[in-house]
Amino acid sequence: MNISIYNTPFKKKKPFTPLSGEKVGMYVCGVTVYDFSHIGHARSMIVFDVISRFIRRKGYELTYVRNFTDVDDKIIARANTLGTSYKEIANRYIDEFNTDMTALKVKHADVEPRATDYIPQIIELVRKLEEKGLAYKAQDGSVYYSVSKFREYGKLSGRRLEEMIAGARVDIEEQKRDPLDFALWKRSKEGEPSWESPWSKGRPGWHIECSAMSTSILGPTLDIHGGGRDLIFPHHENEIAQSEGAYGVPFVRYWVHNGFVTISGEKMSKSLGNFLTIRELAAEVHPECLRLLLISQHYRTPINFSKEAIQTSQQALVRFYEMIDRVDRSVVQGAPGRIKGLTEAFEERFDEAMCDDFNTARAVAHLHDLTTEVNRVLDDNPAIPPEDAEALRSSLGVVQDVFGILEEEPGKFLEHMKRAGIAEIGISKEEIEDLIAQRAAARKARDFTKADEIRSLLLSKGIALKDTPEGTTWEKV
Repeated sequence: MNISIYNTPFKKKKPFTPLSGEKVGMYVCGVTVYDFSHIGHARSMIVFDVISRFIRRKGYELTYVRNFTDVDDKIIARANTLGTSYKEIANRYIDEFNTDMTALKVKHADVEPRATDYIPQIIELVRKLEEKGLAYKAQDGSVYYSVSKFREYGKLSGRRLEEMIAGARVDIEEQKRDPLDFALWKRSKEGEPSWESPWSKGRPGWHIECSAMSTSILGPTLDIHGGGRDLIFPHHENEIAQSEGAYGVPFVRYWVHNGFVTISGEKMSKSLGNFLTIRELAAEVHPECLRLLLISQHYRTPINFSKEAIQTSQQALVRFYEMIDRVDRSVVQGAPGRIKGLTEAFEERFDEAMCDDFNTARAVAHLHDLTTEVNRVLDDNPAIPPEDAEALRSSLGVVQDVFGILEEEPGKFLEHMKRAGIAEIGISKEEIEDLIAQRAAARKARDFTKADEIRSLLLSKGIALKDTPEGTTWEKV
């Protein structure tokens, strides 16, 4: 089945046809490295990690590029506050970002360029724009892009030029000819990092970095360019103006943008006290739980991040692992095969969902359905042949490869989640198991009143019991 992708400027899905056959070039805007990454960054990184994994699974030869902005006003301000260099700040937070991505099981991109490594390419791109009359030098030695000279400006965001002009402003230090013009090269102030250029000792503007890095590595036309919705305007709009203005060919074939993350219904903000870093979350929540939570909605859909959402994700993940563990314990040589057909149907539905604009939400729903169907089979008769277990493992291997979840050993994962859960409510695993044993004895003696009292006692402590043909299990609710 072929992939179709929702293309932002067209506002509809289009069949995916790479520029060069089976070779795919994808560029995703990375982070500006002046602080720890937050849950919004986590969503974007996981979204494009999953997309890159699936594109490769479909047999394409993908070159995935994800950049670092390592010189910027915020980085310089942070360095000045801490009395250190911009390089030290950038290097530190690149390392911290990589630590966070490892915790979230996000794979490295094939190429991870830093803006400061591409200064010659940035200067050359600015020079090319100046030669074509699309850029001009201001009195102070800064260089600006002349937006009015690029007739297609606004085609990505759908904004009309008149509306953008009405909302634009000019800082007192800027020497723009037009409020919408934006900096390609910024003259550096005293003490700021700078590089020699034909215009002044300065540093690149933010937008030009991505145009220079992406086209230098992947060529003037990219198959896919991705990032958060907040980057559509002005960042990606400006990238189009720069790249197409310089090279005269379409810059991007498919624009892919992920939705926002809110925290308990509110926009994330340090001033509101709801700013969640990946480091804080990873210390409390299993990385697979975070991944599952962030792919349980379609990538274009906004996600509301809350304690309840985390709990729902944890419960779903535990349910998947319990099913796997149950299958592992139900293998009997010579038993009749009963779930191989279920796994084959699941793989087809999974592929169909992911080919439809990377619909992870539907694919996760199919995983829930598979779990329900397998559990029903085992409820009927808890014995399956080794071939059935192998077929399930093969199907779940697809989930592992694309989603980066269900990679743990089931028994160890379930034990970890149980211990983490009961630590919050002040009851030990041994106490729970002792009460379950007392309940089993009461049921055997037909003392159902006592058995019900024990179940209610555990439930009051947040422990739910489940009676199965293999015995009584428990989970935190």
